[in-house]
Amino acid sequence: MTTQLTSSSLLTDLKSRIESRTARVGIIGLGYVGLPLALLYSEQKFPVTGFDIDQKKVDTLAKGGSYIFRISPEEIQSAKSSGFSATSDYAKITEMDAIIICVPTPLNEYHEPDLSYITNTTHAVAPHLRAGQIVILESTTYPGTTEEVMIPILENENRARLKASRTSAAGDQEFWVAFSPEREDPGNTSVARHDIPKVIGGLDRQAGEIAAALYGSIFRRTVPVSSPAAAEMTKLLENIYRCVNIALVNELKMLCLRMNLNIWEIIDAAATKPFGFHPFYPGPGLGGHCIPVDPFYLSWKAKEFDFHTRFIELAGEVNLPYNVIAATISALNRQKKAINGSKVMVLGVAYKRDIDDLRESPALTIIELLQKEGAQVSYNDPYFPFVGRGRKYDLQMTRSSLDNLGQYDCVLIVTDHTDYDYKKIVNESQLVVDSRYATRGIESKKIVHC
Repeated sequence: MTTQLTSSSLLTDLKSRIESRTARVGIIGLGYVGLPLALLYSEQKFPVTGFDIDQKKVDTLAKGGSYIFRISPEEIQSAKSSGFSATSDYAKITEMDAIIICVPTPLNEYHEPDLSYITNTTHAVAPHLRAGQIVILESTTYPGTTEEVMIPILENENRARLKASRTSAAGDQEFWVAFSPEREDPGNTSVARHDIPKVIGGLDRQAGEIAAALYGSIFRRTVPVSSPAAAEMTKLLENIYRCVNIALVNELKMLCLRMNLNIWEIIDAAATKPFGFHPFYPGPGLGGHCIPVDPFYLSWKAKEFDFHTRFIELAGEVNLPYNVIAATISALNRQKKAINGSKVMVLGVAYKRDIDDLRESPALTIIELLQKEGAQVSYNDPYFPFVGRGRKYDLQMTRSSLDNLGQYDCVLIVTDHTDYDYKKIVNESQLVVDSRYATRGIESKKIVHC
C-alpha cells in the first residue's frame, strides 16, 4: 500500500511515475479549463480521469463527443484511445496520484466571492484522499483560499486523518497541496497551450517540486513562487491589470466620441511606440469568467485588511455596458424613433469573437436592459442557436436569421464574430450601432459607433 511507504519513498515514487508518464491524473471540472488540461495530459500519454457532476458532459465524453466548439470530437476520441475517461464517481479519487481542481468561482448577487464550487468539490474529494497524493487548485480566487478554505476541509474530513505537508519533509501520513492558476484564453490560436508558462505555489518545498514536475511534463516553462497565496495573487494581478486598462480606454472612448475623435485610430497610432505602451481596446463591457469577476475577489479580501481598492472598483463601474444602451437610444432618437417598441437585432452574444462561451457576456445584460426599455429584441450568434437560463439571466430566446435585417429599427453589434459579412449587414440594415468597431473601413451614414 502507498500509505506504508516512508516519506522519501512517497516523494521518489510519485516523481518517478510523473517522469515515466504512469502517474494517474484526475481533473475535476471538465469545462473550458479542465477539459483542455485533461487533453494536454492525455497527449503526453498520462492515464487521465476527468470528474464532473454534470452527467451530460460525462455521457458526451464517453461517446467520444465534445460540448466545446474549439475542441473537436476527434480530439476526445484520440484521448479516449490513450486511456482518457470521464466519471461522476468521486470514489475514484483514491485511485489518482494527482488531483487538479478546475471549478468555477463566480460572484454572488452581492458581488462577493462564491466559493461553493470549491468547497463542495473539496468536501467530495476529502473522504477519498490517501497519503502521497498531490491536490492542486487552479480555480481563480482570492489570496488565502487554498490554505484557509481548502486545506482545513481536506484535513478534517479525510478518513485516514491525513495532514497536508508543511515541513518540506512529508511524513507517511501526509499529502501535498499547491495552487497553480489557470491561464486559458478561449479562442486564442496565436499561443499554443503548452507554451503558456505555468505559475506554481506549493504549500511546502516538496509540493512545489512535485507540482513543477507534473506541469513541467506538459508545459514548456514553470514559474515557482513562494506560496499558494502568492500564486493566487499573481492571477488576480494579471486580470486586474487588464480590467483597469480596459476601463481606461473605455473612458477615453466616451471622451473621444464627444470630441469627434476615433479612439481606435488613436490606439493604433499609440501602439506603434516600441516601448512603454501596450494596446487595450474598448468594448460594450467585460465578459468571460476572469476579468469581470477576479478584481472583486481581491476587493472583498482587501476589506479584511482595512484596505479600499479604489482603482479596481472604479474600473468595474466604467466597464458596465450602460453606455451602449444610451448610445442605442440616442441613435434611434435621431431616427425619430423611441426605444420603446423598436425592433432591435443584437449581433453576437458570446463574450468575445469566435467562441461558444457565454460566461459573464455583456450581451446578456444588454439584451435584458433593452427589454426593460421596451424594445423587441432578437439576437443572432453562429455559436448559440438558443440562449436559455444561466446564473444571472433567463432569456429563453431562439436565434433569429439574418435574412431580413431591414425589418429591424436597429442592428446592434455586440460581439464581432468573423463569420459576419459586415458590409452586407450595413447595406441591408436601417441603422447599425457598432460597439466593437467591426465596421471599420465601411463608409455609411447608417453606422453609429459607441
